Amino acid sequence: MTAQPLEPSTGADRVPRTVDGIAQALSGARRMAFYRELGLATAETAPAVVRRWWAEAMLDTDPARDAIRAQVDNGTLPLSSWDEVIAKRRALGLPVE
Repeated sequence: MTAQPLEPSTGADRVPRTVDGIAQALSGARRMAFYRELGLATAETAPAVVRRWWAEAMLDTDPARDAIRAQVDNGTLPLSSWDEVIAKRRALGLPVE
C-alpha cells in the first residue's frame, strides 16, 4: 500500500478545522453528506467524522487538485510507502498513531 508524501503543515490551513469551515469548503451534495454523517455521530464518533471530512474538504480545495488528478490518471503521481510516511512523520516529531 502507498500514500502521497506528507508535507509539514505551515500552520495556515485552507479549511478551518471547524464544522462551519468544513461545510463552507464542500459542495452542496457533499456538504449535505457531511451534515448527515455528523448528525448521526455520537459524542465518541463525532471527532473522527470531523477529521475525515476536514481531510476531504482540504483535498477539494487543493489548488493543485486538477494536476494531482491528472498525475493519478496517467500513473505519474509520486507515491511513498507507509514506512516512508511513518519515518518522515517521526523525523518531524509528528504523531504516528
